[in-house]
Amino acid sequence: MKYYVGIDLGGTNIVAGVVDENYSIIAKASTKTNCPRPEKEIADDMAKMALQAVENANLTIDDIEWIGVGTPGIANSSTGIIEYSNNLGFKNTPMVKYIQETIDKPVFIENDANAAAYGEYVAGAAKGAKNAVCITLGTGVGGGIIIDGKIYAGSNFAGAEIGHTVIEVDGAQCSCGRKGCFEAYSSATGLIRMTKEAMAADDPESIMNKMAEEKGKVTARTAFDAMRAGDKSAKAVVDKYIKYLAAGITNTINIFQPDVLCIGGGVCNEGDPLLLPVKALVKEEVYTRNSDKNTEIVIANLGNDAGIIGAAFLGRANG
Repeated sequence: MKYYVGIDLGGTNIVAGVVDENYSIIAKASTKTNCPRPEKEIADDMAKMALQAVENANLTIDDIEWIGVGTPGIANSSTGIIEYSNNLGFKNTPMVKYIQETIDKPVFIENDANAAAYGEYVAGAAKGAKNAVCITLGTGVGGGIIIDGKIYAGSNFAGAEIGHTVIEVDGAQCSCGRKGCFEAYSSATGLIRMTKEAMAADDPESIMNKMAEEKGKVTARTAFDAMRAGDKSAKAVVDKYIKYLAAGITNTINIFQPDVLCIGGGVCNEGDPLLLPVKALVKEEVYTRNSDKNTEIVIANLGNDAGIIGAAFLGRANG
């Protein structure tokens, strides 16, 4: 049996997992990222978590083939340098070099959304596809593209930023600096913003307002939960969200025409109430609507493990 280590570096947590050749995670270790702090300290903690995960798996580092890292930002898989990550405060960080100062193994890096997409491709909802796109609906909208079994990162390793394509010209402000981005409308953050806007214009005694008051905050579930309870304003928010999401997905399909497009992230826990109307809208709008073969839209099924599994097999992706 061969074993690999995948590290999912996030703004909140560092999670390392030992993954076997059957794509099963057999042990994990995690710690807080504690940003902002010196990048070398973060890299040292990543190496520590990798070694801890190996120990938790009752293995030694000699049993490990390689280490893969999924990181936010622009990860140059050729040089091993994280060129820029606004979430972590990294700029030209030699991540591979730092980790290899502690662990003498091959180390590979990739953007975290790309790593998660690769995880779904090798072991999840996109398994068996030749070409696949994965869209993650979280704080932002992450994108990962697999073409002919390879991660597509573009000529400057900054490709697949699907979330920063505009779907509403001069629309809502996006954190990237543009206005009207797919991310500004289809992320969990965007859904929460639209929910708050509707609540502000609604009756203070509405179901949405009462639910938010009971929970002490507005979440990405507030509108969906209130809709199920019969709130018409909440249904309008959900319908608006689904319309924007379908538009972004349709754009993506029109460009890449993948075999499978999977969507993940916490919003997708809604299941069919989200997926079915999205699929119906995309079917109406996609350019190939009269084709015998169209992209299959599915919910990603590896959850938070996608990034770990995808990172663990970056040695194969870069082989």
